[in-house]
Amino acid sequence: MPLLHRYASDGLIECGCDEAGRGALAGDLYAAAVVWPDTLDHPHLRDSKKLTAKQREELRRFIEEHATAWAVGVATVQEIQQINILHASMLAMQRAIEALPCTPERLLIDGNYYDPRPDEVEYHTIVKGDDRYLAIAAASILAKTHRDEYMTQQAQEYPHYGWEQNKGYPTAQHREGIRQYGSCPLHRQGFQLLQPEPLFHLDDN
Repeated sequence: MPLLHRYASDGLIECGCDEAGRGALAGDLYAAAVVWPDTLDHPHLRDSKKLTAKQREELRRFIEEHATAWAVGVATVQEIQQINILHASMLAMQRAIEALPCTPERLLIDGNYYDPRPDEVEYHTIVKGDDRYLAIAAASILAKTHRDEYMTQQAQEYPHYGWEQNKGYPTAQHREGIRQYGSCPLHRQGFQLLQPEPLFHLDDN
């Protein structure tokens, strides 16, 4: 089914929001906010989890060139440890929204939770929103690609964990690196870093 351009046809400026890195053991958390043109489509624009890395990079360039507005926000490892991963996700989203060159009038948030600020505009949480709305799908791709780029860069400074492949998620390779070399300053110390690897792993973005 084609993704939707808008939540409502009332002319309000709608902004899609999503994050990447929530389930990782290491690294900052990234979020993106995107205002998508009402008439623009792309045949491959969808939930970032359903795309290859090459497709995501191609779509990143397309989104950054053609979106009405876009921005990326970050919550650091230190902030994640201070306020927990859920609130850090909200913080990164709010930073992305605030960095937009325009002021959105309606927020479309991927997932089932949002922590609005007292003066927040209208917002809607949408489960699997990145597979329903173009603006959220675009935000998921930007958050994912910007964070992947960051983790690949960090892998050069911390080469023992395979971040260029696993991007900080709890793979067997990553856990083996922690066993051999211990954790590093980018590991989220509140996580159980060496708990058994799950039977399957869902990359949240």
